[in-house]
Amino acid sequence: MQIKVLGSGCKKCELLEKNTRTALKNLGFEATIEKVKDPDKIAEYGILQTPGLIVNGEVKLAGRVATAKKIMTLLR
Repeated sequence: MQIKVLGSGCKKCELLEKNTRTALKNLGFEATIEKVKDPDKIAEYGILQTPGLIVNGEVKLAGRVATAKKIMTLLR
C-alpha cells in the first residue's frame, strides 16, 4: 500500500500523518508513507485545500484532518 500525505508540513499535515500511522498500526497494515509538499504535485491530485490523503493513487481525504478511527475506515 502506498500512502501520500499532501501538505506544506503544517501542524494539521503532521497530525494527519500521525493519525494515518496509528490507523495502519491498529489495522496491522504495512504501507509506504510519502510526504508531498510541492504545491504543483499537490495540485495534480486536484486538491485545493490541504492536508490531503492519497491511498494507492486515489484521493481519500482533502482539506481536513481525520481521526485514526476514520482513517481505518478509509483504508479497509
